[in-house]
Amino acid sequence: QVQLVESGGGSVQAGGSLRLSCIASRVGDCMGWFRQVPGKEREGVASINVYGRIVYAESVQGRFTISKDSAKNTLYLQMNTLKPEDTAMYYCATGPTWNLCNFSNRWSYWGQGTQVTVSS
Repeated sequence: QVQLVESGGGSVQAGGSLRLSCIASRVGDCMGWFRQVPGKEREGVASINVYGRIVYAESVQGRFTISKDSAKNTLYLQMNTLKPEDTAMYYCATGPTWNLCNFSNRWSYWGQGTQVTVSS
């Protein structure tokens, strides 16, 4: 089984920053971050493949940065200039090899989530 554990969430004022981490028991060829708020569908935030190819949601482009440390089996999401609309439960996920780690693909494993709350 693949286990993913997210951390780094919390409460921050608009304009602030947070760095999320996801420690994986096994690194997937695709790794990504998703978020979800109550009553809304889950949306992709950022993804990265084994070669470092990255996809960002338009809503976070220029503000969020996804990265990984394969030696530590860890995925990161640096979130800057946070906005209230970024408030959500953030999940990391892993999946098989795709040309791009598209958000709409079938991701294999999911973490338990870490809450991010941005106040104005």
